[in-house]
Amino acid sequence: MASARDAPYQRADTCDPSGLSAPLAVTNMSHAHGESSTAGTPRILFAISDTGGGHRSGAQAIAAAIEQRVDQAVETYIIDIFTHTGVPVVRNAPVVYDKLSTRWLPLYDTLYRLTDGRRRIDALTRVVYFAAHRNILRVLEAVRPTLVVSVHPLLNRLIGNARRTYRLSFRFITVVTDLVSLHASWADPDAELCIVPTHEAYERMLRLGMPESKLVRTGFPVHPKFAAYDQTRDAAQANLGLAPDLFTVLVTSGGVGSGNMEQLVRNIHTAYPQLQLLVVTGRNTALRERLEQSGFSPNVHIFGFVTNMEELMAASDIVISKAGPGTLMEALVMRRPVIVTQAVGMQERGNIDFVLNHELGLFCPTIDRIVPVLAELMEPSTYAAVTARLIDAVPRDGAAQIASILLEQLHLAPPPRRRRRLRLPSVRLPRPRAIVRRWRLPRLRGLVRWRRPSSGRRV
Repeated sequence: MASARDAPYQRADTCDPSGLSAPLAVTNMSHAHGESSTAGTPRILFAISDTGGGHRSGAQAIAAAIEQRVDQAVETYIIDIFTHTGVPVVRNAPVVYDKLSTRWLPLYDTLYRLTDGRRRIDALTRVVYFAAHRNILRVLEAVRPTLVVSVHPLLNRLIGNARRTYRLSFRFITVVTDLVSLHASWADPDAELCIVPTHEAYERMLRLGMPESKLVRTGFPVHPKFAAYDQTRDAAQANLGLAPDLFTVLVTSGGVGSGNMEQLVRNIHTAYPQLQLLVVTGRNTALRERLEQSGFSPNVHIFGFVTNMEELMAASDIVISKAGPGTLMEALVMRRPVIVTQAVGMQERGNIDFVLNHELGLFCPTIDRIVPVLAELMEPSTYAAVTARLIDAVPRDGAAQIASILLEQLHLAPPPRRRRRLRLPSVRLPRPRAIVRRWRLPRLRGLVRWRRPSSGRRV
């Protein structure tokens, strides 16, 4: 049997599955509609982690844009790599992130700062890769991708190391899903291309040492359905059964419904009972039940996890959200002014600066400030100025731009597979004179008197 060093891929049944936390879970977006796989069809693997909802939604947005362009001519797969590493803590990354981003946020920020350096993240990645490389290979063997696209910074080096170690034949691209505050792990020189969503992200990658020739700036990967939604505000409100003559505010805190949303909604409703509030609690069913039992007026509409966010945003006049890049950019693509309530982690703090520097909305640092901040944004002249700036603030076709780049990459050959060399650490030996001085060996002159006489000499 040929070794992995001699073949582009190792057979899946030769990989050691021990340590895997769960069977391999592959989301084939091309098969979601019932189509069967075709031999020789190009395959794109989106490497994600469900640490927050933004990474998966970004991959789904790009996959949807690819499907719009080429239908089923390209197969797309979305896989949470961390859950298949088999490494303790790492394989439970979504659960750990949920706790860090809610209960242990100071610890999360500390870990962010400690790892925000190229040498530090390289060292950490080597430790994880040493324990997880066989399982990462198993994931790659299950898909056999033509192109791997990483939309999570901590996966970049794991994929690059696997490709280099096992001499795998695929192209590798990273898609940055942060706007301003980019962690050092995003800058991976092994990638053939790095796609960034903003000018601020572009400049940050240059400072991290990413070659300019490998950087491409596009829009943020927002699902194409947001830009394609062509219903007016009144039509969207009619579809949702809302009152058409009320100023409407959408309140959301992401897919998990994080943040002190209950008090936020209560403050707004108490100060402005005439406003129509659309409250999205995400998967936080406990929060939804509490809000439904709070006795709000019929102007307050409570939603759980939704799949029609584009319609809710079209029906709204203002969007209130945390500083997550996904929901934030969806609102800006829909041309809706935003109020940013909080940043979960250091990577989201730059998003607040993005909104304020471009004057696309306001920032509410605390819950008790939401009423005056909302009043400022609802002021007619301020609201008109912000909506005017939103017309060309961000590209609306970011996912389509990225899809075009990925489809072009499928026609390019993967980089040459280099043979792996065994690199031993260099050892510097002391000089012989130093050894003599250190051990204080006797001088050779003193050994002459102990020499045996030759056999031909008379005694």
